[in-house]
Parts: sequence; C-alpha cells; structure tokens
Amino acid sequence: AAFSDSRLDLGASLFMPDRSAGRAGAQLPTMNGTSISGSKTFLIPEMGYVRKISDKAAVGVTVYGNGGMNTDYETGSYTCRQVPTNAATAYPANLLCGTSGLGVNLQQLVVAPFYSAKIDETSSFGVAPLVVYQTFKASGLQAFAGNPDYATTPPSANTTDNGTDSSSGLGVRLGYFKKLNSQVDFGVSYSPRINMSRFKKYSELFAESGDFDIPANFSVGVAVQATPAVKVALDYQKINYKDVAATGNIMRQGGHLGDANGPGFGWSDVNVLKLGVEWKYTSDMTLRAGYNHSNNPINPNSITFNIIAPAVVQDHFTVGFTKELDKHSELTMAYMYAPKKSLSATSGMDTSSTETISMSQQQLGVQYSWKF
Repeated sequence: AAFSDSRLDLGASLFMPDRSAGRAGAQLPTMNGTSISGSKTFLIPEMGYVRKISDKAAVGVTVYGNGGMNTDYETGSYTCRQVPTNAATAYPANLLCGTSGLGVNLQQLVVAPFYSAKIDETSSFGVAPLVVYQTFKASGLQAFAGNPDYATTPPSANTTDNGTDSSSGLGVRLGYFKKLNSQVDFGVSYSPRINMSRFKKYSELFAESGDFDIPANFSVGVAVQATPAVKVALDYQKINYKDVAATGNIMRQGGHLGDANGPGFGWSDVNVLKLGVEWKYTSDMTLRAGYNHSNNPINPNSITFNIIAPAVVQDHFTVGFTKELDKHSELTMAYMYAPKKSLSATSGMDTSSTETISMSQQQLGVQYSWKF
C-alpha cells in the first residue's frame, strides 16, 4: 500500500462448489448410497481502500471472507440402526444416521484496517489489526450426540441443530515488501493464530468446548518483471491447521466431542504453491492467468467427520483481465476452476464400509476500482 496510489476497490464473486459424499459396503445395506449437497451458489463480497497520507505512508482497510464451508445433504434416503444401540429397528436418516438434514454452515468475515510506510525508496512494512466475526450452525449429527463413544452425557444438547451461533476475535497481520532491483520484488507476511470466542451452542461439538480459532498462516513470494510487458509471480503459503484442536485433532482422538482432546476434522497443515502471470496486452488491457497447488489436508482416518466439509480440492486454475476505463477507473474480472478431487477411506461409523467425499469448484468475480 505504501507504493500504491489512493484507490477504492469494490467487488463480489459467485462461488460455485459441487460437493458429494457416499458410502458403500456397509453391513446394513440401507446405510449405503451417495448424497449431493444442495447449495451450489454463494455470493462473496470484497472491499479494499487505500489512502495516501504522505509520500511515504498510507492507511486503509480491506474487508473479505477468510473462508468457510457449507453443505446441506438430504434426509430420508437412508435407514440406520437405532443410535446408540445396535437394535435392528431402523428409521429414516441422513448419510451420518442423523434425523434431520445433514450439513454445516461456517462463515468468516475479516475487517482489516492497516497502516503501511516506506522504510526507504525500495522497501516498506505494514501492520493490519484483524477484526474477525464468524457464524456457524450444524444439523443432522444426532448419531454422534447420542453415542456414548462421542458424547459425554448422551444425548448431548450442544452438538447439533441449535441454529446459528456467532464468535469473534482479534488478530494481526504483519507484512514486509522489498524492491530487490528494477526487475524483482519480494514480499512476506505473517498472521499468528487468532483466539476466537467459543461457539456456546456447539460446545459439545468442537474440541475445547466449542473453540474454533483461526490458524496461524505465513506467506512469502517474489515477482519478476520478465519483460517490459510480462510479470511472473511465485508465492508459498503455509496454514497451520494442526495447531487448532477443532481442525487438527483426528476423529478417533480418544476424548469426547467438546473435550480438549476431543475429536476433530483431522486436518494436517497445508502448504500452497501459487504461480501467476500478468501480461500488459495493450496500454489499457492487462491479462492474467494463475495456478495453485496444495496438499490434501484431510487424514483418511477422519473421513467420516469430513463428509460435512469435504475440502479435498488441490488444484486451482484462474484467468482474468483488468480493463482501464479511463484515467480514474478500471474493471477487473476473473474466473477460477478447481477440478473434481475425491478421497476414499474406511468409514468411522462402519469399518466394513468405504466412504468417499468429492468436491469441484468454480468462481466468477468482478471488481470495479476508482483511483484518485
């Protein structure tokens, strides 16, 4: 921001994930089948503002969605044994043997005011307090709320179907930028773990009594002006999911849901490599393309819990452009495609069966910018 002109960017993206989950080989055949998540389109707004306050410093704010997950699988396609007993009586259920629609909805919003200043004519630093607000709801997890292997006092009241709960927290992001020479720029940023308030309505679902912190993350990258018209950027990012019990603990952790050592999603830390190319096609048109690859965070031993959040995609391809409309405004559009990725592993509910989770993604975004 210290090297940027004053500007305002407003945008929104249509995020279009396609999620499915299924089970095969269960001892009770009516537990087998495939479910498709119903919701397929989500609107994600974004905003950024930079204001130069001197030749060396700038202030501003960014507002963005940090992430989240949403699934809503149908109910009534399956019948399961009564939970927690193994009685032969069956009842209409969802894929995880719950009695209501199966799914979760997690949304995270970050408001990040910032200050950035030049150290000299080739480098700058920045600091941004992070004000985070998140909401969560879960449904259809009665089989776990009523199972003494998972619930401290079955049926637990704060595991599922309690409507939407909210949580908030404060964090910080620090950044450093350096022009190494006329062709190469370098940047690094770091945000430590953000301690969020607990989801009280789901204190017997997430480990540590409903705690769902934002994991620490670190990024480093370089941008090379390969030709007068072409710039190439390469970034590396690490997200420390294992340090947060709710995401890092495995499904068979040993404790009950909500305990400090309670079951979680079994996610490993994620390493992401990002490659981008920018081509100044004409004086008023810039074309871009990008690709990123990450490891699959989900431990196969925890596949059953991840039916409600099948985050298995590993590759994202992007294309886009910016069109300068006049000296003070520009229009940007971008499209992202993440091809379908699947993970299959032994079920945590019936070890004779195999469960498969799948996801693909598309996203179309548009942004309008004013420069002043």
